[in-house]
Amino acid sequence: MGTATADLISRARAGDGDAFRALTEPYRRELHVHCYRMLGSFQDAEDALQDTLLSAWRGIAAYEGRASVRTWLYRIATNQCLDALRSASRRPAVPWDIPDVEPPEPSRLGEVVWLEPFPDTLLDGAVSVPLGPEARYEQTEAISLAFVTALQVLPSRQLAVLILRDVLGYHANEVADMLDTTVDTVTSALKRARAGLQRQLPPTGDREPPPAAGSSAEQALVAKFVRAYASGDIDALVALLTDDIYVSMPPIPLEYRGRADVARFYATILRRDWTYEFVPTRANGQPALATYLRAPTGIRHGIGLVVLTLRGDRISAITRFDTSVLAWFGMPRSLPG
Repeated sequence: MGTATADLISRARAGDGDAFRALTEPYRRELHVHCYRMLGSFQDAEDALQDTLLSAWRGIAAYEGRASVRTWLYRIATNQCLDALRSASRRPAVPWDIPDVEPPEPSRLGEVVWLEPFPDTLLDGAVSVPLGPEARYEQTEAISLAFVTALQVLPSRQLAVLILRDVLGYHANEVADMLDTTVDTVTSALKRARAGLQRQLPPTGDREPPPAAGSSAEQALVAKFVRAYASGDIDALVALLTDDIYVSMPPIPLEYRGRADVARFYATILRRDWTYEFVPTRANGQPALATYLRAPTGIRHGIGLVVLTLRGDRISAITRFDTSVLAWFGMPRSLPG
């Protein structure tokens, strides 16, 4: 522990709020991402982060320095999230929300209806954190919608162990200390968690990686999607999709999988006489589009946020979130005419 850190701890123990903030602020964003991975909900993660910092402030006098400040904060955050999961009143599923449009029968009903997107603007400095030697996943991969969704299906203790071990790279004995359990229990939970995650995530195999973030290839693919969607050109839209494409729209539980079902879905909901406009942004390390529908008055009303998962030169998943998320991305609910 450095002299400066020891001084901040001493001052924080004496009730100096500025010292406590200086001590914890460097870890704020990565703790927010950690809570998001565990809970799958941006709003719930914000609440858990605030509870973590409050608990740390109340418990700073008991901090003995046996672990680093960062590890101490991760212990508190992980247990706050586990408490939240035990008492969670998850965001419930809601019915289809577009008037006068009846969606086709879904391919299946989604399980993780509480999923919310995470703005890339809040990832700066949070996904480039130093990882422990046990980490198995890149931080950017471990914030993707597919990964976060797969995590949500795991039992809570397995979820915590997998994130601490395979995403953050903590040693088994460190995780056992964080969770007040044994190394054998951690090892067993990790084995089951890895198997569960493998069942949820699609096999990678020889799949093409997505284009680099912000690259001309990524921008071109997003532009093609915008043109096809805005014009209601179903054939052009379907041509951009992988064979195993899936469309989801939490908190609406409807999911459409495979080109045929997705084509049927978009043929039902897209209208050539509707005027769409899109404002680009990014969520979960992926391209995203704030979507607006122009009213006869000229005002463009927000209808949600669409996040695109890319694979090679195709789109492999489309996730649509409702208008409640727009504010997190600095987007208004409506644009003037």
